[in-house]
Amino acid sequence: MNHVSVDEKKEFLRWFLSNHQCKSGEAAVLLRYMLIHDKMLKNVKFTSNVEHCSKSIIVSTTSSSLVSFQFVKKGQITYSVSKAFHDLRLNPDETVYIAIYFKNWKLNYRYAVVLEDGPVEEHYTTQDHLNSLLAEIALDQVIRRQRVKQLYDEIDQALESRDHSRFLELSGELNRLKRQEVQ
Repeated sequence: MNHVSVDEKKEFLRWFLSNHQCKSGEAAVLLRYMLIHDKMLKNVKFTSNVEHCSKSIIVSTTSSSLVSFQFVKKGQITYSVSKAFHDLRLNPDETVYIAIYFKNWKLNYRYAVVLEDGPVEEHYTTQDHLNSLLAEIALDQVIRRQRVKQLYDEIDQALESRDHSRFLELSGELNRLKRQEVQ
């Protein structure tokens, strides 16, 4: 897990607040409050996905189609910035994961520097990635089987029409596909 210093988090938040407009003005105030409270900011972890985090905040800018603000704690969801602010002030030692969604956030190097994925999230990310790969393999096999069936049909047609060059072309493609299956 990547450790991000409080200074790096402050630098990112200053840049973010100077260059982006939050959909919720209260969310921007909350981020500014974090900027001046090192103890709280120390326990903030910026992440790309808060789905499996026990305590999390989502902040979106006007360029994002996602929810403007969301606070989750132990499965309880609220869209009230003031409730989140109250909880953060009362519990500054609790870790909170924050995802900030703005235009091109996935490509932004400033955001990448402060991203820290939690251990629970890493598990789900790995499992999601594995599921995605398995689905891709299964889809590839279905497409390959369909192409092989199509090639056999086209080879039969080439034989019936006595099209020797087409037969050789299709047979070559079929042989290449068969060799790829073995590898």
